[in-house]
Amino acid sequence: MIDKREFGFALFEGWMLRHKQFANQEELTSFLQNSTPKDAYFSCAYYENPEAEMDKKNWLGADLIFDIDADHIPTTCLKFHDQWICSNCGFEGKGIPLDKCPICGSEKFETHTWPCEICLLSAKEETIKLLDMLLQDFGFSEKEIRIYFSGHRGYHVHVENEAVKTLGAVARKEIVDYVLGLGIDTFLYGRKAKDQKSVMNHLLDLTNFGWMGRIAQSVCDFIFRATKEELIAIGIRRDIAESIYENKDVITKYHVKSKRLKVIKGLGPRTWRKIIKHCIEKRGVKIDTVVTTDTHRLIRMPETLHGKTGLRKVELSFSNINIFDPFKDAVAFKKGEITVLVSDAPEFRIGDETFGPYKNCKVELPTAAALLLICKGKAEVTN
Repeated sequence: MIDKREFGFALFEGWMLRHKQFANQEELTSFLQNSTPKDAYFSCAYYENPEAEMDKKNWLGADLIFDIDADHIPTTCLKFHDQWICSNCGFEGKGIPLDKCPICGSEKFETHTWPCEICLLSAKEETIKLLDMLLQDFGFSEKEIRIYFSGHRGYHVHVENEAVKTLGAVARKEIVDYVLGLGIDTFLYGRKAKDQKSVMNHLLDLTNFGWMGRIAQSVCDFIFRATKEELIAIGIRRDIAESIYENKDVITKYHVKSKRLKVIKGLGPRTWRKIIKHCIEKRGVKIDTVVTTDTHRLIRMPETLHGKTGLRKVELSFSNINIFDPFKDAVAFKKGEITVLVSDAPEFRIGDETFGPYKNCKVELPTAAALLLICKGKAEVTN
């Protein structure tokens, strides 16, 4: 249904061309070849009149879209390669931008991000969590789900299913809440805590479906892997953390064998609640909520280059997502070299080669590596 989508293009001249419609793939390809835009997008929505203004398009429905981006994942590497600058006073820092500038109080920041191996691995792990949820909890089939590397710092998941096509923003917000794990009653699903054993057996039963089953499995995994320090870090008293740590083999073995959690001395409902709350936060998928609820969203076109990296938006399959390597499999330019003047760049990899770090130097690089630096504003072509 290419003729029912709106297309939009970011041009090198600095402005956005929207409300474009194409009758078929050949017409779209011809446009791309002749205009050569910086970035190309198409709508998740289907319209009767894609070229009309928004209030006259006549919305017919929209695919369910998920955007998993490293910007929404608090990885440890952000403080090393991501930078923010206050748009008002120029104060700068590393990592995720603050809510307000500590100097002038401004809430507007200029950000400079970098796609590193750790960021993209974290985004892939979140994507795999989402795919499992879409298959197991929502009942979608693999044929209805399309997976893409975005070309920058994350992944896109498109659900093309008739049952979700006509869902409005409110219904999609309910899906977002489920995926994030929002609104789950961490105090034992409303059950009274006086009967601890009965409540725990019901809540942490490994045979449960949906979020109850996910919580049960996550609690089991967390207790088995957590150190004393990690238990204390989520608010558990030191003596109880030590008791859990010393008995974790007994707890998890009993859990797997009986599908229930073994209650140990000192481990009461309040402590369980802290563990459950932590596991929900870890189990929930970190998505860009605005993208999923927006029924008119423009999303990057598959097999086009991302203007911030020069890498392709690549479609993946369920069978190859685990082995997909963005810095090798999404590279578009594999021949030639370019001499660039680099202002500042961290160490990075393209293909099997590692480059950098660079600081105020001229260097000859393979086209893909040079293009990445140019797109990120860290280098410019020199004669």
